Amino acid sequence: MRTGLHISRWTAFTVLAFITWSAGANPVEKEAAADPTHAIAMHGEPLYPEGFEHFHYVNPAAPKGGAIVYGATGTFDSLNPFIVRGTSALGLREHVFESLLARGYDEPFTLYGLLAESIEVAGDRSWVAFTLNPEARFSDGEPVTVDDIVYSLETLRDMGRPNYKTYYSKVERMERTGERTIKFIFSPDGDREIPLIIGLMPIIPKHVYEKRDFNAASFQIPIGSGPYVVDKVKPGNSITYRRDTGYWGIDLAVNTGQNNVDLVTYEYFRDTNASFEAFKRGIYHARPEDDPGRWTQNYNFPAVRAGKVRKEAFESGMPSGMYALVFNTRRPVFTDKRVRQALIQLFNFEWVNKNLYYGSYVRTESFFDGSELGSHDRPAGELERELLAPFPDAVTPEIMNLGWHAPEGDVEGQDRKNRARAIAQLKDSGYQIRDGVMTHIETGRPLSFEILVATPGEERLALTYSRMVKRIGVRAEVRNVDPSQYQERRSNYDFDMIFNSWFSSLSPGNEQSFYWGSAAADVPGTRNYMGVKEPAIDAMIDAMLEAETREDFVAAVRAMDRVLLSGAYMIPMFHQPEQWLALWQKVKVPEETSLYGYRSGTWWIDDKLEQ
Repeated sequence: MRTGLHISRWTAFTVLAFITWSAGANPVEKEAAADPTHAIAMHGEPLYPEGFEHFHYVNPAAPKGGAIVYGATGTFDSLNPFIVRGTSALGLREHVFESLLARGYDEPFTLYGLLAESIEVAGDRSWVAFTLNPEARFSDGEPVTVDDIVYSLETLRDMGRPNYKTYYSKVERMERTGERTIKFIFSPDGDREIPLIIGLMPIIPKHVYEKRDFNAASFQIPIGSGPYVVDKVKPGNSITYRRDTGYWGIDLAVNTGQNNVDLVTYEYFRDTNASFEAFKRGIYHARPEDDPGRWTQNYNFPAVRAGKVRKEAFESGMPSGMYALVFNTRRPVFTDKRVRQALIQLFNFEWVNKNLYYGSYVRTESFFDGSELGSHDRPAGELERELLAPFPDAVTPEIMNLGWHAPEGDVEGQDRKNRARAIAQLKDSGYQIRDGVMTHIETGRPLSFEILVATPGEERLALTYSRMVKRIGVRAEVRNVDPSQYQERRSNYDFDMIFNSWFSSLSPGNEQSFYWGSAAADVPGTRNYMGVKEPAIDAMIDAMLEAETREDFVAAVRAMDRVLLSGAYMIPMFHQPEQWLALWQKVKVPEETSLYGYRSGTWWIDDKLEQ
């Protein structure tokens, strides 16, 4: 197992990562700024000093050259990754478009200079200023200017995805303070994270995109400042990026040992089975695996036996995140929390894990499992209780006392106790079994809903759950649609239930509003798929962003975790204890792994080992 040498330094680093920071103040106050610096950390000090040579998780001597193909499932109909309309091709944001700052992936949330060579920030973070690197260029040779930064924020805020509007609307005004310097002054609803959010804003060239219809989901070739340019596009089937040999930032420390491969292709396949067969034949070269059955049983094909394909397991230091079967509470069938709680009781993880997944998964019982931010098996502390005091009904007594504990299923599949609890909960919400059908007493309507899926793996799990609920007269119809239709319906909340994954970090922040905030519930394209509008969640997100100490921050995140779990908005599923990855022999990986796990941008190709 590849554990990553740098992960072992994590314990020491956390002491620095979450030290006290000062609270925000009115942006009109003239707060003193720190000296211009090479980096900014959300909490504490950056891990890497000014003048560092490269990140620990790269191979600085990695050779350039070669080609790699990645597999993708589904299709795409756009080369614009910044708008809701259409499904954009993979890799555009990563390869073509850059930000003012670049993230270091062996820290919770620290950014280092990229398009910006230095950062200056107010002591209360009510404003931030960036000085552009004079060498920064777009791929067409035009320099990156302050005008491009202004244009990017205004365009993304006004026409981009909803999360851009949410974040960038916190900028009260922008000031050009020099030929290469721009200052962002934040409105009173700004927070400690917003300077970093601005640092990660994708920068687009004004001279190109002001002549285009930015809202169009088109195949116009994108222009950015990144290390790759779009080389070939087969609409819906594949996209190839070519390494820009004139890339302006090749010698920057944040890029050393990265962007090593000359040609990067994303090949799209109809479904996961077709994708796996293609991988076995060497059509593509790197396959992240999330199917335990396939990982344990099916990686014995000839290329594996011949040593041409290897399996690797990577550990990360990150929270588990949440993979769940999501209730759309906008639908009348799921407005009653007791109905949702009953349906949670009916999912038998123990049987599913044994019979479908070879016992490879761990049940997820917190949005931040595996980290200090999670509430599972932890009683709420005094700070959490103070935060939650204005919302006395937002957290159940059980979750307040020891976090959420999943119903313990019967590994043999009988599960009579949980079915009895579910029937009792449904009775409390006005249902009873009539002629074998769970029926609402007053309306006479059966308890039925549709589970929308787009992959064979989701379909198998949904059908299994459908059989579980059928045992008490509940009808769950499983509908498998093509990826494009699935994306459209998901973006517009046109479903009863779906599976979804939410990534969790050690530094949750503004994105939580996009996931769970009340304001996101009715805006198409957010990740508030449940439709939750809970004032307690909004208040915990605010507390998280305004926290002045590590203790306050952790308390706010745990309190939010408890409110989410108390609301019964989804059926938490499970997570892998490690990352699984299969690679053809020509793909080489650095010895050290980042805190976030493996990073494909650090890989290189050994052409002597072509399959």
